[in-house]
Amino acid sequence: MRKLFFSTLALLAVMSDADAKVRLPHLISDGMVIQQNSDVRLWGWAEPGRNVNVTVSWTDAVSKAKAGKDGRWETTVKSPKSGFTPLSITFDDGEPVTVSDVLAGEVWVCAGQSNMEMPLRGFGACPVEGYNETVAEAPNHPGIRFVKIPSVMSMTPLDDAQCEWKHGDDMNAVAECSAVGYYFARTVTSAVNVPVGLIMANKGGSRVESWLDRDNLSRHTDESLDSMAMVKGFAWDFLRPLVWGNGTFHPILNYSVAGILYYQGCSNVGDPGNRYSERLKMLVEQWRRDFRQGELPFLFVQISPYIYGGADGDGGARLREQQFRASRIIPNSGLVCTNDLAYPYELKQIHPCRKRQVGERLAYMALSRYYGCGGLICESPSYASMRVSNDTCYVKLDNLYDGLSRLQDIEGFEVAGEDRVFYPARAEYEWHKGVMVSSDRVKHPVAVRYCFRNFALGNAANLGGLPLFPFRTDEW
Repeated sequence: MRKLFFSTLALLAVMSDADAKVRLPHLISDGMVIQQNSDVRLWGWAEPGRNVNVTVSWTDAVSKAKAGKDGRWETTVKSPKSGFTPLSITFDDGEPVTVSDVLAGEVWVCAGQSNMEMPLRGFGACPVEGYNETVAEAPNHPGIRFVKIPSVMSMTPLDDAQCEWKHGDDMNAVAECSAVGYYFARTVTSAVNVPVGLIMANKGGSRVESWLDRDNLSRHTDESLDSMAMVKGFAWDFLRPLVWGNGTFHPILNYSVAGILYYQGCSNVGDPGNRYSERLKMLVEQWRRDFRQGELPFLFVQISPYIYGGADGDGGARLREQQFRASRIIPNSGLVCTNDLAYPYELKQIHPCRKRQVGERLAYMALSRYYGCGGLICESPSYASMRVSNDTCYVKLDNLYDGLSRLQDIEGFEVAGEDRVFYPARAEYEWHKGVMVSSDRVKHPVAVRYCFRNFALGNAANLGGLPLFPFRTDEW
């Protein structure tokens, strides 16, 4: 009996220790990158009422937290300046748990749909240009880490996701990293010598409504939030509202980050009026509220040329116009133009292969705006104004950085008269006059368009090689 008594006590002690061991979200794990020079949020679960002490390898300070009735606890630690020396964090609520191989650097979220999700290895029949060279050179770029949040649907917000951090200089692992995200990280770390962590929370084919929360959807849209109605209304699950934000994005909202990279829009082509830009603005406000880090940088990508039911249609062009409008109404945001990044043979390819330039252009914008890198040209030229004299339209552009890339043989411009019929136009550039647009078929022009079609490849760019945003001067 005495032996049984002490055996029972020993078993209870083991069970107590097991209960005492703190549980961390999968995001807080070996190999993670924490945001440098900030109050980094750390959280997890423990036995209700239990105290949790958090110690770090870079300072003697101790952060304390107490698990609530639901077992959840949260605290913050002061993170150090960026560096490539591995750090560690220990969580102790009676039985210590240590997270190792931690780097301090810059953490960016890679959000959106399939063109952001697209890994370096590509999708089926959708390659990424330069894949072999990129993988072969990956060991030369240490400090890039990434984690893929599984694409999971949920009717209620999830607080954790089955994921793990991977090393971007591992030639076997890097193939699974978002191509756009990797090229962004590679450019940033090369320019300012800091580790970069990428949190990839995205879903191919998703709409902007897929990421809005229940409150925003119920108050500002007519989307059905009944699960059965969703299934009946959207045969393709990636189009469903709410569920991807709950299942795939919500688990990362407590993580401290530097900003958000966003590439999405194809599934919203055809949205009427200003609906897309207003809902994108709503989404950014929602994410900024939930990350609790103020006006987080939001850098996003304009959708590339694609057939969308007809190369000469304008559904895709109108969505690009909405993205441009969003860049003007969302504070601390920036838009990358990709009008030059589809090959002619990619007319029916929704995933153009040139992802390096997309990631690099996002990086140029981040480096120029947030990392003090002067000298970079990071803004694409855009329409500013137009005047008409006789048979010629004189178009002024912003963000030329002292000039257009070419003086003549400029492709992509069209001009129309009062009949609203557009014809291909001659376009030449003179710095004091702007772009001079005319056509022998339009004697009295009233409107100009540039690449305002689903699939139209222009060749106008500024001195940094960044392409002119598609535009129209009319409101037809």
